[in-house]
Amino acid sequence: MLLRHWIPLGLLVFLSVFEAQATANLDTKISAKVEAALKQSGAPSVSVAVVEDGTLVFAKAFGSASIDPHRAADRQTRYAVGSVSKEFTAAALLMLQQQGKLSLDDKISKYYPDLTRANEVSIRQLLTHTAGYEDYAPQDYIIPAWTKPTTPQAILDTWAKRPLNFDPGTRWQYSNTNYVLAGEIFEKVSGIPLVAFLKQTFFDPLGMASAGDCSAASPDDARAYTRYGLGPARVVAREANGWYFAAGELCMTPSDLAKWDMALLEKRFLSPESYAQFTHEMRLANGDLTHYALGLQLGELNNIPTVFHGGEVSGFLASNTLFPARNGAVIVLSNQDGINLIGPLSRQIATLLFVAESDVPSEKDAQKAKAILVGLQKGKIDRSLFTDNANSYFTKTALADLKSSLGKLGALKSVKPGREGLRGGMTYRSYRAEFAKQTVVLSTYVMPDGKIEQYLVEEQL
Repeated sequence: MLLRHWIPLGLLVFLSVFEAQATANLDTKISAKVEAALKQSGAPSVSVAVVEDGTLVFAKAFGSASIDPHRAADRQTRYAVGSVSKEFTAAALLMLQQQGKLSLDDKISKYYPDLTRANEVSIRQLLTHTAGYEDYAPQDYIIPAWTKPTTPQAILDTWAKRPLNFDPGTRWQYSNTNYVLAGEIFEKVSGIPLVAFLKQTFFDPLGMASAGDCSAASPDDARAYTRYGLGPARVVAREANGWYFAAGELCMTPSDLAKWDMALLEKRFLSPESYAQFTHEMRLANGDLTHYALGLQLGELNNIPTVFHGGEVSGFLASNTLFPARNGAVIVLSNQDGINLIGPLSRQIATLLFVAESDVPSEKDAQKAKAILVGLQKGKIDRSLFTDNANSYFTKTALADLKSSLGKLGALKSVKPGREGLRGGMTYRSYRAEFAKQTVVLSTYVMPDGKIEQYLVEEQL
């Protein structure tokens, strides 16, 4: 018998209403952040998907898939995800390893003996960017060569036969050449085109109908745009066929990328051992960290572990971040490059979802900190706000120095919350204070009764 049969009908109605209100509140909060970022950036569109507790709870597109002629972006609009494709390439090779068809520790010479120092470089080093092969596509704008079709083999013949940038395993350096070679090895071993394998093994089972090679373009796809300086969005050409292959060739919707993320969070498809390798940080020969696993970067947000990767190809930016400890993910895609939009927006959404409100100072607290700073710029404080210890700190000399040094910084433009935490029975709060000429950091402690025990103004170098 299902447990819900024992729940009173009135309680079920209440829970349903509560869940609906929570969903509506989440939609409102995320939409407000995205709309504000879109307006500030001037980007044509942003499309977002959010996974919370292993479930897709938000998927929405904002703005224009095409400016002229105008076409609104929607949930079905596909975007190029660029180097987010690398995690799919790595997963495909892990599947071959599970099947006993290769080992990630195989040397490249087993498959391509004519490449530079192929007997010293492993597949694992390709996937972790520690191989040393020079990156053929470091530019963040489209160059003339990329407008003409090429082949993966042509890329390898040009870049993977050059001297290595460093001895294998001794440094970390991002290189698309590594992934083109990894993709070629996959196809040589499997006998199957990489995208066809991804479709058969991952995309179709997960219902990722939109996922596929960007060269198979649809008129419903988002159009590519760039930006020069702080100018308006401009239509930009896409790379010709063959340039990105296993390094960044995929297009899809955020909702479909979320299905992949949910499968990773559930550790589907890959064995526990393969998943452990997938997310295991590569170390250099001397023990230094790389913060990179197999097609995945490792980091943290407010001490919450993250597994993520970004992507950029001509006219598109992508951010895909998983929060395994929260069983969640945040995906942000945009059809304009040349702007720092998706990273900050992804962090804002993730903070809203996964960081407790108490971990970030409130706007009210920030305004109070700002008012005190305005007073200090004039050499004045309201001593009723402070504890005896703090008042002992603000001597005549301290106030004079604060007035003199802060007065030179010009008008106070903003005070932005940093982080918040507990220590010594007090609440620690930090802020970034931006003046016309310089930014400083505020370090404060607040007693339970609201009195300020510490208010330090520190130079940010």
